[in-house]
Amino acid sequence: MAVSAVSPKIVSVVGARPQFVKVAPVHHEFQRLGIDHAIIHSGQHYDDSMSSSFFDDLALPEPAINLGAGSDSHAGQTATIMTRLDGALTQLRPDVVVIYGDTNTTLAAAVVVAKRSEVLVHVEAGLRSYNRRMPEEVNRIAADHLSHLLLAPTRTAMAILAREGLADRSRLVGDVMVDALRYVEQQVRVSPPTMPDGWRSGGEYVFATIHRAENTDTEMRLRYVLERLGSMHDDVRIAVHPRLAIRMKDARIVQPPSVSLWPALSYHQTIHALLGSLAVVTDSGGLQKEAALLARPCVTARHETEWLETVEAGWNIVDPQLITSIHDWSRMTRQPLAEEVFGDGHAAARIANSILHQVGTARD
Repeated sequence: MAVSAVSPKIVSVVGARPQFVKVAPVHHEFQRLGIDHAIIHSGQHYDDSMSSSFFDDLALPEPAINLGAGSDSHAGQTATIMTRLDGALTQLRPDVVVIYGDTNTTLAAAVVVAKRSEVLVHVEAGLRSYNRRMPEEVNRIAADHLSHLLLAPTRTAMAILAREGLADRSRLVGDVMVDALRYVEQQVRVSPPTMPDGWRSGGEYVFATIHRAENTDTEMRLRYVLERLGSMHDDVRIAVHPRLAIRMKDARIVQPPSVSLWPALSYHQTIHALLGSLAVVTDSGGLQKEAALLARPCVTARHETEWLETVEAGWNIVDPQLITSIHDWSRMTRQPLAEEVFGDGHAAARIANSILHQVGTARD
């Protein structure tokens, strides 16, 4: 692992909207410290509403390189990113490569960098669902075991890494998404974003996102999920992920009358929608956590969650059959999430300091 003697050149590799959220506070902290930081966009999320609007929302610079991977099978997409990333890293010549979360982009970058000389850092290390059928689970396990430095968001994640023999590489930094969320929440409360045409503020509605393969790739399951959503409330608003739009079109599925479909939202729009909602239904990892941090009850349409803390605090019900009703939400016993659960909103500073310490270039 060859590292610059003065100040490291750092590259972050991202490709999906949750990663854009995570990299934003980290990039701004690197800027504050005067560290050379570039972003490589894998192109995993290639739709404008899933990509460039997030860069604008979060005041991120244009990526130094866009690999243009696009949509494909898991194997095809991962292979494309790996092939193109190797050349991009040779061109940029970083000392440190930072990866985020658990996407195909994360896995591809981890494998590529593991065979090169750069220091590999995994932000949001130590999450486990213990469901190997989830592609994300395979991605995060591989990324953790290949990385030189593991930056964990919670004490639970730290304990998991210790059980897997990775304690010496692990640091507790808090959840960097809290940094981004608190910053954007303040902006949204002061100056609400323009929402899509027809969006009605006020009143009661359920905000939903559905995109994971287990909920969308089988027509019978997708029809069931939409029917259950339609029975939950008389105003359910789904922010439509491109995968959901394609699957609904292919199967010629029409949503129930109480369910309305909306374009994929920017991050500011998503937080505004969350703040105005009665409750949330999702299969997203990040949205579960954001709902809890914004004190909105959440039903997770999966068999498990990586964010056990949200369940323990009473903000999240894991319910793959979606039989939870609005009456169940009102009876949930909830307690505010303490700062020590996900951190105090200063994870980006700890991430930067941990990386600088790792490469031996901490500044006065």
